[in-house]
Amino acid sequence: YLFLVMQFPTYEEARRRLISVELDVFIGPDYLVTLPNHELPPLEALFERFQEREDLRDTTFSKGSGYLLYRIIDACVDASFPMLRKMGLKLESLEDDIFEEERTAEIVRELNDLKLEIISFRRIVRPQRAVLRDLERTKQRYLAEDMDIYFDDISDAAERIWDLLENYKEVIESLEATNESVLSHRLNDAIKVLNAVSVLVLPATLIASIWGMNVWLPGGTENG
Repeated sequence: YLFLVMQFPTYEEARRRLISVELDVFIGPDYLVTLPNHELPPLEALFERFQEREDLRDTTFSKGSGYLLYRIIDACVDASFPMLRKMGLKLESLEDDIFEEERTAEIVRELNDLKLEIISFRRIVRPQRAVLRDLERTKQRYLAEDMDIYFDDISDAAERIWDLLENYKEVIESLEATNESVLSHRLNDAIKVLNAVSVLVLPATLIASIWGMNVWLPGGTENG
């Protein structure tokens, strides 16, 4: 048999954060066992469809355990794309809102949260690429000769996911730099205003200080 340990990202609503789910898989000539350490929505949805549709179940299972493994991994990999689309929409929203002064504190927090999501996503996906490439090259008796074609599609999808994450990483870093420049510009404007107020108030303060001294000055009153 072949034993696989794979990691897939999923969004945990309770903690509102991206987490990694480990999926252990035993696959042999006529069986396949999956052992996720946490709820994995695409895997559960796939098996629910198999339970509801006998024709789909029979068609899939008749092609062997290797094809079933492909369907499972393909479903788990494809589930990443909706999450990536949400990240892309968040980046676009932040790009539009970054110059809104009233949302400065929210934008800083959202940038930090999104950056952590991208880092977590990259940490999960990076080792998977090597595993999928190995599966693409694997020729075992429980994998039909044409299985490399199927796993080649999954490997290509994983590379697209990685390319998107690389792009998002560059975008979020650029947005952080832009946000820092905006904050610095606003701070400089505030300092300029304070300096202008100081310059306007200084003459009056200076005159009041001089005429308030306990010495005789022309036009003043003698203190005795």
